[in-house]
Formats: sequence, C-alpha cells, structure tokens
Amino acid sequence: MKTYSIHIILNGESIKIDVAAQETLLETLRDKLGATEVKNGCGKGDCGSCAVLLDGVAVNSCLTLTLQADGKEITTIKGIGNDENPHPLQKSFIEKGAIQCGFCTAGMIVSAKALLDTNLRPSREQIRDAISGNLCRCTGYKKIIDAIQDVAFESKP
Repeated sequence: MKTYSIHIILNGESIKIDVAAQETLLETLRDKLGATEVKNGCGKGDCGSCAVLLDGVAVNSCLTLTLQADGKEITTIKGIGNDENPHPLQKSFIEKGAIQCGFCTAGMIVSAKALLDTNLRPSREQIRDAISGNLCRCTGYKKIIDAIQDVAFESKP
C-alpha cells in the first residue's frame, strides 16, 4: 500500500507522518498519534463525537481524509483546554451540568469553540445550528446550549 508523507500541526506540535490515501483523520489521530480524546462514535459522520478543528473549522474526523489535513493545524479537545488550564467552555459545561456520560462532550465543545471563534454573541438558534452535527443521548441539549450561551455572554466584545 502506497503511503504519503504529510506535515500537520496537532495541538501546537509539528508532526510529519506517513499515511495511506484512504486513511481518515480519525484513524491517524487515534491509532497512529494516540489522540484518544477524539472519540470513535459512529464512523459515518452522524454523531460528531470525533469533531476536531481543522484550521479553525469544526470537521468530523471520520469523514476527513488525513491527506486533506496536510499543512494544516488540527486542534482536539486537549488543544482547547486541560485540567490545569480549562477553556471557559469546559468550565461552563461542568457548571451547567451539560456533561452526562461525556461521550459527546469533546465534539460539542469543539463545535462550540468554532462557533464562538467566529460569532461572539450567537443566538440560541445559532448555537443549535452550530451543534446540530453533534448527537447527545443524555442531556436533551438545553444544558449544553445554556453552557455555550453563558460563555458567549461572559466574553468581552
């Protein structure tokens, strides 16, 4: 099987890696780079649990070929915030009880961050639209939308 050498920046770290033409970004991140914070939910683009930022745009890594990421910056939930320095979205999800089982949380926060990076004051409808590709089986979305909206209202214009 032919492989291609590509360069990516993963959570700020420059990486050169060989990938197959048909290899998905999800496979590369989880299996080759150990980024298991990127969840493997459905593998069909239906659930959004594998969402990452690709040059600032939320994408389903299960539908994105790794070759498409060549020369680009990839940000996972670990690149957004961590235990020592959580992002305001992560704090708000905890404070608002927007986390139940946690499986969808990383993808939800990735999608929410992409929204807030381009729209500082989204309406509830815009938030719903931004997370429409992320399925949650536990919360019913109200607490998730509340958490995102609280961060939007607390941020400075």
